[in-house]
Amino acid sequence: MNFKTKFQLSLMMFLEFFIWGGWFVTMGIYLPNTLEASGGDIAQAYSTQSWGAIIAPFFIGLIADRFFNAERILGVLHLIGAFLMYQLANAQDFSVFYPYVLGYMIAYMPTLALVNSVSFNQMKDPAKEFSFVRVFGTIGWIIAGLTISYLGWDSEQGVQEGLLKNTFLMVAIASAALGVFSFTLPKTPPQVDKGEKISFGDIIGLDALKLLKDRNFLIFFLASVLICIPLAFYYQHAGQFLGEIGVSNPAAKMSIGQISEVLFMLLLPFFFKKFGFKKTILFGMLAWFIRYLLFAYGDSGELAFMLILGIALHGICYDFFFVSGQIYTDTKAGERYKSAAQGLITLATYGVGMLVGFWVAGKITDTYIISENVHNWKNIWTFPAIFALGVLVLFALFFKNEKVAYKE
Repeated sequence: MNFKTKFQLSLMMFLEFFIWGGWFVTMGIYLPNTLEASGGDIAQAYSTQSWGAIIAPFFIGLIADRFFNAERILGVLHLIGAFLMYQLANAQDFSVFYPYVLGYMIAYMPTLALVNSVSFNQMKDPAKEFSFVRVFGTIGWIIAGLTISYLGWDSEQGVQEGLLKNTFLMVAIASAALGVFSFTLPKTPPQVDKGEKISFGDIIGLDALKLLKDRNFLIFFLASVLICIPLAFYYQHAGQFLGEIGVSNPAAKMSIGQISEVLFMLLLPFFFKKFGFKKTILFGMLAWFIRYLLFAYGDSGELAFMLILGIALHGICYDFFFVSGQIYTDTKAGERYKSAAQGLITLATYGVGMLVGFWVAGKITDTYIISENVHNWKNIWTFPAIFALGVLVLFALFFKNEKVAYKE
């Protein structure tokens, strides 16, 4: 892969995740403070990610893989996204906001697979080359958070003055830029012949259901879905929580989680080889439990370090569970069911699991509201902490240890 192609792919990844990180984290602060949204409303807004994840495989399987170049579809979807982001910035109440955010996530979620397709199509050895390109996506997410805080949009004064609206405008510009830039990316033609039949089962990975006959894989599958319930609390309410208790620059502080993600991604091979798959997964689950306890008992004063530590645990929470899970799934599936198995896990976690999780998080948050925009966060964070601990115990008891090869 030459320098020009590497630069193009890296910039594509940077913009792809700059766009997502530029509004998704701070939406939890924006909705209650600007549109007076309830916990249930916020849950609806965040659950659009799940609906997008559920719909994305159909879009990719039926359209992108059969009729059009991936880079062209990527461009069109991001141009549509730019328009929808502009509309989000100008929405005056939640009833207007919701249809636009739903439409946006239905357009955006397929692009996550498309940027990977464009990248892999240019690589001779993706196992060695992809990580260099993908890390620019994480950098993009971090830069988005730092930009928002540097400009003061997420500060207490900025929120009161309605400056968080600018996050949607910033993302609209970035989305338009990526939309145009996508048409200059290396050509990535359809992967499936137009005449080749493709079934519903092929699209959502039903062939991989055979793997559920394996007791260990079934336990892992169920744990993956269940752990998404406490995960949803973090994505949906962490930004709102930090803003509500008066933590300065919450978007910048949330980016610490992405920095730790890069660090622990590098440490994952060591942990995997040293402790094996089961213990690595359990480390990840334990991190979820500890993180929510830190959130429950930390504050913006003398115990603020507990909040920062909780955010910094994101690398262990995400990498040790989800990345390890992808490796485990790849090993169990083999060549024949590899794609189907990964598709099934994605649909079950980011689709069904997160959808349920966002709903539960919204209900719990509304239950512990004290007054307008004031919540009993100690009780709220205790729920996902206990739930994560429960999943950990069940996994520890019922998953039998087995050797899983780690391919670097």
